[in-house]
Amino acid sequence: MDLPKYHETFIPMLQVLHDKGRLHYSELGRLVRDIYYSNLSSELLSKKTKSGDVLILNRIAWGKSYLKQGNFVEYPERGMVQITSKGEQALKRGSLTRRDLQNDSDWLAYKEAKKAEKIDEDSINIENESPQDLIDSGFVSMEVQTKSELLDRLKSLDPYYFQKVILILLKKMGYGDFIETPKSGDGGIDGIINQDQLGVEKIYIQAKRYDESKVREKDIRNFIGAMSGDTSKGVFVTSSNFDDAAVKKANEANHSIILIDGNKLADLMFQFNVGVQVRSTYEVKQVDEDFFEAS
Repeated sequence: MDLPKYHETFIPMLQVLHDKGRLHYSELGRLVRDIYYSNLSSELLSKKTKSGDVLILNRIAWGKSYLKQGNFVEYPERGMVQITSKGEQALKRGSLTRRDLQNDSDWLAYKEAKKAEKIDEDSINIENESPQDLIDSGFVSMEVQTKSELLDRLKSLDPYYFQKVILILLKKMGYGDFIETPKSGDGGIDGIINQDQLGVEKIYIQAKRYDESKVREKDIRNFIGAMSGDTSKGVFVTSSNFDDAAVKKANEANHSIILIDGNKLADLMFQFNVGVQVRSTYEVKQVDEDFFEAS
C-alpha cells in the first residue's frame, strides 16, 4: 500500500467532519490519518516532503483546500473546518473523485474567478498530485537527471583525474588529508588517507575509471595484496560496477574493504557537492494559520 493521493482523502475527510462536527484544521488532518490510514507502515506515515512537512498531512491539507474551492467544506471561523450541505450530499453518494471535482460547477466558478483576478494557476495540474507533490516529484526528477549526467562525465574523465576526484570526495566526506601515489608503479594504490595526524591509521584508495567494463576478482585480489602488511582498510571505487566474484572476494577478505560502484559514487558526489553546484533556490510560502488565529 502507498500513501493516499490528495483526492483520495476527500470522502474520509467529509466523513470525519460529519461524525465529529467542526474541527480545527490540524485536528482534522490527524483524525483522518489516524482513522483511515493507521494501517500504513510507520515509514510511510513519517515520510516527509522536501520542505520537511509530514507528507500524508500535507496531502490531506491540499485535499481540504480543494474541498473548500468546491464548496464541500467551509471555514466558519479562523482555523476551523466544517462540512456543508453539498458535502453531506457527496458523502451520501459515497464518492467524490478528482474528475467529479474538475466538473463541479462551484469549482469551475472558483477557477474562473481566479482567472478574472489574473492569478495564474495553470502550473498546478490537478491530476493525481497536489502542488506539493508536483514540486517534490520535480526535484526528484532533476536529481535523477543530474546524477545520470554526473556519471556520464565521470566515465569520460582522464583516469588520473578520476582518481583525484575520488580523493577530493573522500576529503569532503570528512576523512583526513590524502596523499596521491605516483601515476605509475603504485602497486594498485591510487591514494592514501591518513585518519590521524601521525599517519598511524591509513586507508588505501583504489579508483578505476571504466565505462562499461566491470571490476573483476583479480582487481580486488591485487588491491588486497598492495594493502598487506601496511593497513587493513581500503576503499575501491569505480565508475562502472563490480562483478559477483569481485564482490565475493571483497566480502571474504580479512581486510575491511568498502566497494563503491558508479551509482553510489554519483549519489555521494551529489550529496557532498562534488562536481555539482546549486543552480536555483526556491521558497514556497503559505498562509500562517496560527498567525491569524492570534489576531
